[in-house]
Amino acid sequence: MAQPTNLTELAQIALDQIKKSGVSAGEVSIGESSGFSIAARLGDVETMEHHLEKSFNITVYDQHRVGSASSSDFSPESIAKTIEKACAIARFSNPDSFSGLADPSRLAKKMLDCDLYHPWDISPADAIALAIECEKKAMAYDPRIVNSGGAHVSTVNSYGVYANTDGFMGDYRQSDHALSCSVVAAENGQMQRDDEYTVARNPNDLLSIDYIASRAAEKTVKRLGARRLKTQTCPVIFEASVAKSLLGNFISAISGGNLYRQSSFLLNALGNPIFPQFISIYQQPHLLSAMGSRPFDQEGVATVDQYYVRDGELVSYVLGSYSARKLGMQTTGNAGGVFNLSVECNDVTLQQLLDKMQRGLFVTELMGQGVNITTGDYSRGAAGFWVENGEIQFPVEEITIAGNLKNIFAGLVAFANDIDVRSSIRTGSILVDQMTVAGE
Repeated sequence: MAQPTNLTELAQIALDQIKKSGVSAGEVSIGESSGFSIAARLGDVETMEHHLEKSFNITVYDQHRVGSASSSDFSPESIAKTIEKACAIARFSNPDSFSGLADPSRLAKKMLDCDLYHPWDISPADAIALAIECEKKAMAYDPRIVNSGGAHVSTVNSYGVYANTDGFMGDYRQSDHALSCSVVAAENGQMQRDDEYTVARNPNDLLSIDYIASRAAEKTVKRLGARRLKTQTCPVIFEASVAKSLLGNFISAISGGNLYRQSSFLLNALGNPIFPQFISIYQQPHLLSAMGSRPFDQEGVATVDQYYVRDGELVSYVLGSYSARKLGMQTTGNAGGVFNLSVECNDVTLQQLLDKMQRGLFVTELMGQGVNITTGDYSRGAAGFWVENGEIQFPVEEITIAGNLKNIFAGLVAFANDIDVRSSIRTGSILVDQMTVAGE
């Protein structure tokens, strides 16, 4: 057999072979990506990597027995062997009545163009020059900048196809570009490090190296003189860049896997108030060029605009087909996660949020993984700034912030409009009424 000329042809060949193998159903996921990344430090190239990745994944269903196999070899012989392996695994698997393809009526009928593919016409040599220039500008920002963690530039283009034996075949291309810089500052025997980065689908949407350099340096210098706090209970603002982790914890708690395993503190919470009434949380999967946009989920189910929280009340879980069946529900088209999760918020600036808090902790960095989704207990290392009268007074470090997510969510006071759009969770800074800050 001749080598397939494109991934959709490859997917069709695989589907045809799955149908001939005698199993009930099957699905194919194929992807390939290429690009490069460079790291420069102290004016010289530190690393340069070229990426070329291929993946071919097969899952077959034989009377609710499931078998999966994968390969990075796209040859016809490899396709046949991968399918044989998946079928063999299925024959020796225990039946699972909840397994199977997504409901055919929910599959995407129209392939929406989310404008995700914008290749960056930049050579490795130009990327190196860009990184070195960015680092140089950051190092020159302030005499207290004494060292560098380096500057990084990367660009990756990828293409994926998902197809199944119910007749669905969908594909889309996307590009991911990034620029980052990290520097070290020193003063009075103390050293601090911080960074800044920009990511985008379209290289024209990347922030300038002048901005990245000055922000990385400014953030680093501002951390000099950091001290610990006395242990206390006070209001806390999560800066937008770390606030998205709070919403990420919420999504974990309403995701099907944790729910059917009964390992979520929001088990059986559908229809109950979780947040204050002024908060609504929703996804917008078709925003043009956004980092979290997708025309369909990992099962081919059409992605749709939908609310998870409306007026403070939990109105939907985050489900793929398997978890939905386990819970006796319907998929929400979220196999693979959420797509451009957003929060309805008033037009409040970060400074107005600080004014509203008056006195408390402004968190700009979180450390550790001390979050228990089963109980909601939350405890993470943190760094940031102490605020008095709505104004930043001094940097703080070596502290821990703690509480329970149920109380944290119920105690959200306001969201700012400084929306961070660099991931699939888009939120501004968040003010929480009170948390325990553990220090000295």
